[in-house]
Amino acid sequence: MSSAWLLPEHIADVLPAEARRLEDLRRTLLEMARSYGFELVMPPLLEHLESLLSGTGRALDLRTFKLVDQLSGRSLGIRADATPQVARIDAHLLNRQGVTRLCYCGPVLHTRPQSAQSTREPLQLGAEIYGHAGLEADLEVQDLALDGLRAAGLHKLVLDLADARIVRGVLAGLAVDGAQLTEVAAALAAKDNASLRRLAAAYPADTREALLALPGLYGDATVLDAARRVLPQRPMISAALQDLAKLAGHVGRAHPDVQVGFDLADMGGYAYYSGARFAVYAPGAADALLRGGRYDEVGAVFGRNRPAVGFSTDLKVLAAVAVPESRRTAVRAPWGDDPSLRQAVRALRERGETVVCILPGHDNEGEEFDCDRELVAAGGQWVLRAL
Repeated sequence: MSSAWLLPEHIADVLPAEARRLEDLRRTLLEMARSYGFELVMPPLLEHLESLLSGTGRALDLRTFKLVDQLSGRSLGIRADATPQVARIDAHLLNRQGVTRLCYCGPVLHTRPQSAQSTREPLQLGAEIYGHAGLEADLEVQDLALDGLRAAGLHKLVLDLADARIVRGVLAGLAVDGAQLTEVAAALAAKDNASLRRLAAAYPADTREALLALPGLYGDATVLDAARRVLPQRPMISAALQDLAKLAGHVGRAHPDVQVGFDLADMGGYAYYSGARFAVYAPGAADALLRGGRYDEVGAVFGRNRPAVGFSTDLKVLAAVAVPESRRTAVRAPWGDDPSLRQAVRALRERGETVVCILPGHDNEGEEFDCDRELVAAGGQWVLRAL
């Protein structure tokens, strides 16, 4: 028999020091988004399943917890990704004609962890721009992502760029069913040339050669020149390579401390993304800290096929790799009903100080705080004294 206080696997309480760090990160990143003109929305934790999973592909379906609504009898889902919800808000509740910038932060729930060390309850923060098809929106989203990570105390960032149109362009004109496309995506992700040869055996020679070349097209900016030489000269591929070059050039100018790389075989989220994609890495992180890109089809199921680009991150992952802040300084004060003491404590708090009142019989409190001063009575008044 398991203990009543044990939590499900890959679900954990957030204790005071980490909770404060998460809240500080949340405020920092949302304030950064606000400074860019993004508006905050708060989608519900659950909603009707068909709305929650519309247009998101099988991967999100498998990660979503399902239940039956006792009021309506309809199937509900607990969100595993907030992006479809934000697309619904843009399409139906706001219904604006021009550009809309939205940001959000809240927990999501996954049926299975992404890895052995992952939580099944990420704290997802994201930002999205709707209504602009030009590359300017992609550039703004990448700027916000990089500025936000830097404000969170992360440095030596690496930006990896890819584009969903590369593989689509290579496979253009072929009848490739969903199952085979999944196999191709898995082989490209693993850079498994043997599987690619098997899968592409019946393809035309130029498509087969392009697929086999893709796993080697990763690295610095020279990758784009190599891609122009070995990939078919098709409009979709040419547009993707041109956009990737522009994105990389902008990052080089605006964020010279950020290293830029490319992986043209990356098909992560192939059922979801429609254009340029990016991921940001930092020292100490086993996987990407943040992922984003263009997903112009996300609102189609809601009746408004608006251009869309954005990113999301898990604040719990950020908190684990960011340099931990020192404990917040605080004032230690005695507990009491003395009006002058209460007034002194109130005045300090109104000035922004943290004041920990020590309850009777508890001399060692406030482990989250570094009490470097104390409030003491001296000469008929309450004064601060260094500890």
